Amino acid sequence: MEVLTAKYEIEGDTLVITLSGEIDHHNAKAARVEIDRQIYFYRAKTVILNLKNVGFMDSSGLGLILGRYTHVNELGGALKILDPSAGVERVLRLAGTEKIIPIVRSAKENK
Repeated sequence: MEVLTAKYEIEGDTLVITLSGEIDHHNAKAARVEIDRQIYFYRAKTVILNLKNVGFMDSSGLGLILGRYTHVNELGGALKILDPSAGVERVLRLAGTEKIIPIVRSAKENK
């Protein structure tokens, strides 16, 4: 099991959360609590989950992402997924996540 780490950067009214490692049932709950804390603290209009460095994600990861989508929407914001790794993108597309959460490839698409 690889450790999941998170880095938070605020850029104007955008919060970028860069996750690295694996998102599974072992670490999803702790990640959810910390991500929600940052979302609530910054109240950013746009929250971007950078998943480039996430090598593995199971259904717990989907739950983490969809729950953050709901949380951000309740606060009046929008959630986007930035540059997911190939394996993670496959999971997202199989679940139909891109139908409600945009997947973007570069910072220019974030605005």
